[in-house]
Amino acid sequence: MSAPLVAPDSPFGDWDGTPAGARLLQLELAERVVLQDDFPVLRLIAGVDVGFEEGGSITRAAAVLLDADTLEPLAERLVRIPTSMPYIPGLLSFRELPAVLCALAELPRVPDLVFCDGQGIAHPRRLGIAAHLGVASGLPTIGVAKKILVGTHAELGSKRGDQVPLMYRGDVLGTVLRSKDGVRPLIVSPGHRVSLASAPGLVMACVTHYRLPEPTRLADRLASRRAGYSPPA
Repeated sequence: MSAPLVAPDSPFGDWDGTPAGARLLQLELAERVVLQDDFPVLRLIAGVDVGFEEGGSITRAAAVLLDADTLEPLAERLVRIPTSMPYIPGLLSFRELPAVLCALAELPRVPDLVFCDGQGIAHPRRLGIAAHLGVASGLPTIGVAKKILVGTHAELGSKRGDQVPLMYRGDVLGTVLRSKDGVRPLIVSPGHRVSLASAPGLVMACVTHYRLPEPTRLADRLASRRAGYSPPA
């Protein structure tokens, strides 16, 4: 059995606590992102998502561990910590990442790949929460967002599996992916140790009856306290 992940002391290095300093740190950490496939044969995967309580003063992070072949949930953890930063567009990981790392560290085994509800490199400074999580933890990660943060795309077909590149300033930063016939598309972008080419297929392999892939769907239900999710015994 793999040892549990140990959360780093700080995912923010010597950040000075200011928004300007955070943006500079994002540029620095983005240079460390690996956009080649560098993950093992997938046996365990995880999904993470974040919600808030008490008017935003408490951050609630969910991590769900699944069997990569059957998509059966194996374990889940929910962590609550004080929120240390207000919401600032483009700096979401500085608000949510400490709780996410704590939740992942409490899983009984280390996942081979983590699906994040949020952006990977499809971000103004190419360091959304999935990319930041990957660099901070060393784990392979993919961002699965529900809407575009930056970029434009060509017209997308209406059928399951249809996809077009997400373009930003002349570069491909991700994929606009129709996960089910007629539903709103997902914005898929690699976070760390996953390629642009592989990310959409990895997401589609985890899509069952719903718009969201199972890892982030289950994490979203747990983090948002929505009914319909029965955690594993």
